[in-house]
Amino acid sequence: MSPAVRRASGLVVVALVVAVACTFLGRWQWNRHVWRDHAIAEVVASEKAAPVPLDRLLPSAGAPLPQGDEWRQVQVVGHYEPGATVLLRNRPVDGNAGYHALVPFVVEDASVGTSAQPTQVGSVLVVDRGWVETGETSAAVVDPPAPPSGTVTVTVKLREDEPATRRSAPPRQVQAISVDQVLAAGGMAGATTFRGYGGLVSESPAPAVAHGPLQEPSTDPGPHLSYAFQWWVFALGGLLAFGSMARRELLEARYEAALGDEDPVEIVPNGDGPALWPTRDDPRPVRRRPPARRTPSDPNVPHRRGGRDEDAEDALIDAQLAASEQRSAH
Repeated sequence: MSPAVRRASGLVVVALVVAVACTFLGRWQWNRHVWRDHAIAEVVASEKAAPVPLDRLLPSAGAPLPQGDEWRQVQVVGHYEPGATVLLRNRPVDGNAGYHALVPFVVEDASVGTSAQPTQVGSVLVVDRGWVETGETSAAVVDPPAPPSGTVTVTVKLREDEPATRRSAPPRQVQAISVDQVLAAGGMAGATTFRGYGGLVSESPAPAVAHGPLQEPSTDPGPHLSYAFQWWVFALGGLLAFGSMARRELLEARYEAALGDEDPVEIVPNGDGPALWPTRDDPRPVRRRPPARRTPSDPNVPHRRGGRDEDAEDALIDAQLAASEQRSAH
């Protein structure tokens, strides 16, 4: 295998590797776009759907949140336990630093009057009532506004329980909305609870002082679709670029082989000498092949045909030579 063929083969291999890698990366971005699009569709559908009783989606305490029902609005009747309020740290809202107020809500009727008897009485639903401003320092005590007292009907958006974290936090504070950790921090460990929590939408009766509203879920699809097409364009561009380089290697090798026995090419510069690079005033050197050498005995050698001026010049030179010889003889 010639060196040119080896170089061309290497370029083809590189082209295939680049194309395959870019294709898989584009496929990965495409899958992320599909997942994001599906999540946005669930959020939009949940926003348009009317609230339903809590026991319609969570028929019993400890039941997992059905797939596709996250962000779904539910209603439940019960009362708050303000003495067990816990603050969530490091969760800004719309770029504002603050704490989320997590308050246990003791269920009195999960059916909101739609069943003959109250359901899930005594179960505890953790409710994120919104955010409050932080103190001047992280050690400053923050007292969030009190929730409505007595029996309250709340409308919340159901959210998945967050994984427990090992990060430490001051008393009455947590680093994640893990239901078990929230209840433990509020002094209600062991209470019957749900595998999820609720983000507050509304309360009836309304509180005297409301918290800052929770941030709405984002419906921005992100750049995943454009990234996918960019990776696929890179795959096609890699094939074309490295394929063109491989083809040029083979063509140059074939051209050099065809010129192997011919005379070398003479570089004739224009001007006094070759420049380092051509400019407009100093054009690029002209490549000119020297004429083939022929012997006088070669019958194919064309004979020069002199013109009238050349014949007259030759006759004058001959006459001068003859006169010079005559003077030498005398």
